[in-house]
Amino acid sequence: MTFADTVRYLFSLGPELKTIKWDLDRIEALLAELGNPQEGQRYIHVAGTNGKGSVCAMLESSLRTAGYRTGLYTSPHLVDPRERIRIAGAWLSEHAWVSAFERVYAAAERLLVCGTVEAPPSFFETLTAMAFVAFAEADVDVVVLETGLGGRLDATNVVTPELTVITPIDFDHEAFLGSSLELIAGEKAGIFKAGCPTVFAEQRPEALAVLQAKATELGISVVVTPPVDGVRVHRHGSEFMMAGLAIRCPLAGAHQVGNSRTAVAALLAFGVEPEFIAAGIAATSWPGRLELAAKNPDIILDGAHNPAGARALAAYIREFFRDEPIRLIFGAMRDKALDEVVGSLFPLAAEVIVTAPAQPRALNAEAILEIADHPNCRAIGTLAEALRCVQENPMTTFVSGSLFLVGEARALLVPRPEL
Repeated sequence: MTFADTVRYLFSLGPELKTIKWDLDRIEALLAELGNPQEGQRYIHVAGTNGKGSVCAMLESSLRTAGYRTGLYTSPHLVDPRERIRIAGAWLSEHAWVSAFERVYAAAERLLVCGTVEAPPSFFETLTAMAFVAFAEADVDVVVLETGLGGRLDATNVVTPELTVITPIDFDHEAFLGSSLELIAGEKAGIFKAGCPTVFAEQRPEALAVLQAKATELGISVVVTPPVDGVRVHRHGSEFMMAGLAIRCPLAGAHQVGNSRTAVAALLAFGVEPEFIAAGIAATSWPGRLELAAKNPDIILDGAHNPAGARALAAYIREFFRDEPIRLIFGAMRDKALDEVVGSLFPLAAEVIVTAPAQPRALNAEAILEIADHPNCRAIGTLAEALRCVQENPMTTFVSGSLFLVGEARALLVPRPEL
């Protein structure tokens, strides 16, 4: 089997959100058939609405800087599915990917034949099992594990972590997680385990109350994040003091100060030496989040796909681009809270181009145009066509609204790494 064969099979399983199984029975059966490769590892398990990926990237970078052999599991990917499973900072090779896939696929087929499961594992379940197999085979020291959706019933919630982390909770995927912050927080708190301390990012009061109640119920300690001083945010990152450390974060946006703060608190709780924390965060890379993907004219990619993400992007634009016109290329998926995202971003742009990611769940560009209250807004069929407008009329351009659209833009603008 080739790498391309595995990708075709994985995508044949259907969209991640449509094939979610809301219990852990199938992933637990699959892992048992594989010999429970998730057991015997050290984990930091991360859930939340926004900032999960950035915090995970900071944690992994700092742990690797401190000498740990790391595993990192995140989602979604932007261009290549191998982005989701990294060992010692690198994507899996095609050979290692295929090897993990073949093991998981064979185990799933055995379960189907004997009737233990009624349907093949989903896209996300398969990838999660592949990650556990790959990490066990690579003999990593610690795994940074990001939940896919929610927490309580997420396929990653089969581990016994040493530390859990909850990034800011906001509205997203309400159809699956609930229509209130309290309900969403309850799902995120489902990753808590007795005896395992937890770190909370700064939270809205209604979410914090739910998280604290669950922690109290389980008798687990909550790590309080230390305050920060001397914060200086600039166009390409931020600097501040925290717990006696001079932190330099290379990820753009004021919201990354909060993410850095959460990561520092988690790393200190895990026992990482302070000098490795500062060096690791300074070396963090996390594509597709206020990423400068091209220059002259500048093209900045940001996967602001929910209201909180849109507010963070809007704050960045107001802070650093208030005196120059910008263009927004925007595309979204059908399951998103579009009115609030559009309301946050469109008024800040001199020109808006709406398009559609090349995904089955993509919202038609004309549907976005119907709700867009903007004097200079038009629909263009594909992202490639929209990007050509950037060259024809140079202006700083943001590509946002969907991580799928950001992934397409990266594929067009950023060279793939040589592996």
